[in-house]
Amino acid sequence: MTGTWTIFRREMGQYFTSPISYIIAGTLLILTGLYFNGDVAFSLTRKPINPSLIPDFMATAMIFFGPLLTMRMLAEEQREGTLELLLTAPVNDNAIVIGKFLSAWLFYSLLLALTFSYQIIVARISNPDMAHTICAYIGIWLYGGAALAIGLMFSALTENQIVAAFLGIATLTFLYLGNIAGQIVTNLDLARAIREITLTAHYTDSFAYGIVRAEDMAYFAGIIVIMLFIAVRVVESHRWR
Repeated sequence: MTGTWTIFRREMGQYFTSPISYIIAGTLLILTGLYFNGDVAFSLTRKPINPSLIPDFMATAMIFFGPLLTMRMLAEEQREGTLELLLTAPVNDNAIVIGKFLSAWLFYSLLLALTFSYQIIVARISNPDMAHTICAYIGIWLYGGAALAIGLMFSALTENQIVAAFLGIATLTFLYLGNIAGQIVTNLDLARAIREITLTAHYTDSFAYGIVRAEDMAYFAGIIVIMLFIAVRVVESHRWR
């Protein structure tokens, strides 16, 4: 546990001192602000404001921003040769991977918390269903954790940050568009199977509607555990090279 905390603090320091992190965070917040402003302006005269507006947008945005937030974590360590030094430190492989993942998830959680300020604005101009909103935020928080775990796994597989980001974006795009494929496949069993493996199906069919289902929470938790397990095994393999 001490090793995990040490890695976690080290990585959080990296996030708050890296210009790239601020650029990524600033870009994400600007995009959510523009999307919120546009939708609210339209909703005032046409339709009720969607309680899960920002989480729904984040479901798409994390396809790109998830891998960008994690691409450097292990890839940079490998490229600069510091991973070998880290492996000689008194921390185990689990602590390295989990500490890095938790720091990325916390950074994402802080960004997500900032977007909750939009809900305060909505509350002043309408009467939103806050239970629906909170359910959507819980879902997108878990969704983001799964996206970050996938990005971290690819960061462990290569020493090139751009390659890690590309592989993460490609995988998340597949897991996003797979939900659409499940809607157009004529074979019902195959369509159901495709939808069951996609991230969006486990968010849009439940959390986005204000419904918390145990199977969806288990799905996101399973993705996180599997991706981190693979990342740990990859890091462990460096000890034998």
